[in-house]
Amino acid sequence: MQQTALNTIAIGVFILTISSLVSPLFQISPIIPAVITVVIMGLATVDTFRWENRGATLLLSLLAVEKQKERVLHHEAGHFLAAYLLEIPVLGYTLTAWEGIKQGLVGIGGVVFDFDVTDKKSIVEMSLLVDRFSTVLMAGIAAETIVYGNVEGGIDDRDKLQKTLNSLGFATENYRQKERRSQLQATNLIQSNRESYNALVIAMRERKSVEDCYAIVQKSCQLKSI
Repeated sequence: MQQTALNTIAIGVFILTISSLVSPLFQISPIIPAVITVVIMGLATVDTFRWENRGATLLLSLLAVEKQKERVLHHEAGHFLAAYLLEIPVLGYTLTAWEGIKQGLVGIGGVVFDFDVTDKKSIVEMSLLVDRFSTVLMAGIAAETIVYGNVEGGIDDRDKLQKTLNSLGFATENYRQKERRSQLQATNLIQSNRESYNALVIAMRERKSVEDCYAIVQKSCQLKSI
């Protein structure tokens, strides 16, 4: 999203340049497009460095077409299902930027977990926690790949994983390997529970509560085991 805001600044410079060339043809004062461009650039800069790109994210969310909204839904459902199956408590979820802003989240959508991999534990426990956490983070990318065959989101997920691994002392050169392995684990998890995933997508589309989503996934898993 930071790149989006920076692109907005670049577009503003482009508009200012073009406006200065064509405004005489339409008898428009060059001051008007200059002021508009400066305002847009100023807002984009503040949004990037002070508001964590919430403004750009909200604008993108409002302009999103139905296909984009569905992609966000399937992405977040991947996170939710992986967290449920790996016994990581889900506190809430959002599917639009406005829902996220109201909950203090950055991004168009998100799933909130009650999980901390930085707690002091044994090396074995820490390793298992990191594996579970990494799988949940990569589950959104895995879900998009399964459903659409490609990925448009997930930049924030990768960034969060890298920051977490860095804080735990993992070598930088191992980041990509960890991402690929976690994404593969998440892919297998979702594909093995595809009926539960599909049911969860429907429930989240209807904005069911976390408790209702849990019940729906649990029922689907029970039917699968019969």
